[in-house]
Amino acid sequence: MEVSKLNYYFTGILIVLFVLLAFMKPAYPGSTQTNVSGSNTAIEGGYTSTATTTYQSGSSSNSTTNSTTNSNTKSAPPSASSPAYNSMTQDVCAVGGSLGVQTFGLGISGGKHFVDKNCERLKLARILNDFGMKVAAVAILCQDERVFESMIQAGTPCPIDGKIGKEAKQLWGKYDHERPDYNTYVKRMEDRRKADEAEQKRITEEMAAMDAAKAKEDNKKANAEKMKNWKHPR
Repeated sequence: MEVSKLNYYFTGILIVLFVLLAFMKPAYPGSTQTNVSGSNTAIEGGYTSTATTTYQSGSSSNSTTNSTTNSNTKSAPPSASSPAYNSMTQDVCAVGGSLGVQTFGLGISGGKHFVDKNCERLKLARILNDFGMKVAAVAILCQDERVFESMIQAGTPCPIDGKIGKEAKQLWGKYDHERPDYNTYVKRMEDRRKADEAEQKRITEEMAAMDAAKAKEDNKKANAEKMKNWKHPR
């Protein structure tokens, strides 16, 4: 039961996070860099290079080179790390859970402590047993449906209203809705009812087939007797 609640909590958190991420517009930090003639120097604007050469014969050569390169670099923001949660001490029945989601535009993380009910039952049962309250220790363990079912299967039903043994079994039969495994119990009883009906149907069909075979055999004998009397009348 506690694990299911934990799963529900995390599922709800994930749904909320994905909804937020769907409506968030990613923010990309951009930069503009201009490279000239293989240089890695950032230059704003275009670059123009002009060269003039004059030869002794009086002829001249002019060359002009224009080069502009723009690039946008998109990088992710720092990761949103989920916090670490521990149980702090060994005698605390609490477990930590954390979750984090990171995209280019948004990062969210969080965590929470959850109480382990099964751990609490074990500690309480151990303390009650140390105090000599053995029936009470068994009763608190029986709050777990697995323990309750195992006690029923062993023929030693869990205590109820101060009753144990056969008296407890009668009360559990009367107030079966109070069983911790009630849903499982109802399903098992329904499956058994279907199995019993199927078995009864099979037995009925077998009996009907046996009766039909017997009637056929009796009819065959009666016909044989009639033929015998017809061939050899008295």
